[in-house]
Amino acid sequence: MNKKPKNKNGTADLTRKDLLARITIDPKVCFGKPCIRGYRIWVSLILDFLASGTTKEEILRDYPELEDADINACIAYGAEMSRERFVEIPIQPKG
Repeated sequence: MNKKPKNKNGTADLTRKDLLARITIDPKVCFGKPCIRGYRIWVSLILDFLASGTTKEEILRDYPELEDADINACIAYGAEMSRERFVEIPIQPKG
């Protein structure tokens, strides 16, 4: 059995791959900008909120459909982009 380690909050830690799987890109949604789990919430919006001092708790209150891991996914995506690495995000098929 493959159990994930627990973090200090008692929830399972997600790997970078798990986190980045929460980011989607669909050319027909939000002009193809990276969004969280198919929602129309841009990764850049969440990063802007965090950069301006908004707490995770405030973001989760204002966007109740999001989970803590979604915010961590945005941070992970931003970190990958700052390393100038290409992050493989499957583009949703046109339908």
